[in-house]
Amino acid sequence: MSIFKKKQHSKKHAYKLLSVLVSATLLTACFGDDDEDSTPDPEPPVSSVDWTKTNQWFNQGKAQVDAALDTEELLAKGAAKNVILFVGDGMGVSTVTAARIFAGQKEGATGEEYQLSFEKFPVAGFAKTYNTNQQTPDSAGTMTAMISGVKTKAGVIGYPDQALRADCGSAKGNELVTAVELAEMSGMSTGVVSTARITHATPAATYAKSPERNWESDDGLTDEAKSNGCKDIATQLIDFSYGDGIDVVMGGGRRHFIPNSLTDEEGKTGKRTDGVNLIDSWKSKYAMGNYVYDQAGFDALNADTTTKVLGLFNSSHMEYEADRENDVAGEPSLSEMTSKSIDILSKNDKGFFLTVESGRIDHGHHAGNAYRALEDAVEFAKAVQAAVDKVDLSETLIVVTADHSHVFTLAGYPTRGNPILGLVKGNDSHGHAEDEAVMAGDDMPYTTVGYTNGLGFADYGEGNGGDQRYADAGAAGRHDLAGVDTQSSGYHQEALIPLGSETHSGEDVGIYAIGPGAQLLRGTHEQSNIFHAMNHAADLVGKAEAAQ
Repeated sequence: MSIFKKKQHSKKHAYKLLSVLVSATLLTACFGDDDEDSTPDPEPPVSSVDWTKTNQWFNQGKAQVDAALDTEELLAKGAAKNVILFVGDGMGVSTVTAARIFAGQKEGATGEEYQLSFEKFPVAGFAKTYNTNQQTPDSAGTMTAMISGVKTKAGVIGYPDQALRADCGSAKGNELVTAVELAEMSGMSTGVVSTARITHATPAATYAKSPERNWESDDGLTDEAKSNGCKDIATQLIDFSYGDGIDVVMGGGRRHFIPNSLTDEEGKTGKRTDGVNLIDSWKSKYAMGNYVYDQAGFDALNADTTTKVLGLFNSSHMEYEADRENDVAGEPSLSEMTSKSIDILSKNDKGFFLTVESGRIDHGHHAGNAYRALEDAVEFAKAVQAAVDKVDLSETLIVVTADHSHVFTLAGYPTRGNPILGLVKGNDSHGHAEDEAVMAGDDMPYTTVGYTNGLGFADYGEGNGGDQRYADAGAAGRHDLAGVDTQSSGYHQEALIPLGSETHSGEDVGIYAIGPGAQLLRGTHEQSNIFHAMNHAADLVGKAEAAQ
């Protein structure tokens, strides 16, 4: 039976089930009831034991780790006291390249030679990002793979792909177990940090089980979901009961925690229709905890005495880094949240597991706005460096990766040091930089970076969700960029195919790692293998078993 049937079993009893859920090496089977005094519950219609024995993602992950152990000299299992998983949402290889150049040029260099913090890590590899039902993935399925070790459908959080999207009945009884839950079971401290809504797909996958990523609050639940007992994601965060609960939660998304009759600290109304104020529920649950909603509250947190934090810094997503100073109440940067989280979590002698997401890289790309996407990617790299500066790398595994990429390209033949967001200016026949922009076949200049699809299509104008600036160009084609400041924060790059929002892409993304067990992430991996590498490095399963 599943450990998530809390109504039938106490928390202590649920912990005991861990030894049957997984082997001491890697997760291979789901929980069974080993309490001789208890009455066994009937197996669910689709037993978790069945799919874990045959699930290819678990088997492949274990096989790849075993193969690496045969060829690499690694530190012993469990050598990592701490694990930090950084996820740059939408940060594909082209984004890393452009962010590297962008960051270098901001410091006055040509940019190409610059290295982002995580590019200095000794281990690098690739992750294949497809969902079980899509070549090009979404964040729900990809983060579920990384944090639970099982690939699944797009839009599905915390369930294997036997679950039908948005169908509560098909999912029940097949809940996956996350690295955060295992860490809490073992007595480690845990944290989830994001610049997106904390109920958004990527952070939600660390603590929630939902066959529909859009069930962020009860207003999104279908009648079928309610009748089958599915809870919205915000409620699941407050109800999280493994260990002593997640210690640090920071991000956006206040609207999903408060009623639609209530206005928050920044004048925005809530989304909940059940009348429940989940922020008050969290305060009641953690009487000594600290709820913060602005920069001042964040700055006032004393890491030495703080044990529980709920930081909800915006009604929806937090601001882009480029716009953060304009936030009404003020909000911390990703690097500030990362630093303070580590200070709070590192007080635990048993170690910690921290997930940090830069969620708005993805949103900048969806808007076709490379400037904001790259600013957030650079801040993400600063957050990684902040972690490196805080921890002992001999006992901390840091993994930096992305959930998926975007249709974001670098093209043309710009000269070395050409502004990454600027018009393409090439070299003359002797290889020297030219002052004039290169003309395309339509006798108009073009930029180095662009998108395959999205709002930047010239003829995709007002009335279709497009940019009126491009509609003004008429049916003739592209807008003439001569005299346009393509390096401004508000500029949206050109796109080939008209869509209301730029899309993800399906290519592999990078994995960068340092610390105990990092060697396991060399090469090309199924995305679900990241969980298995983290589990081996920290022995999450073994520690959880030993703690029960």
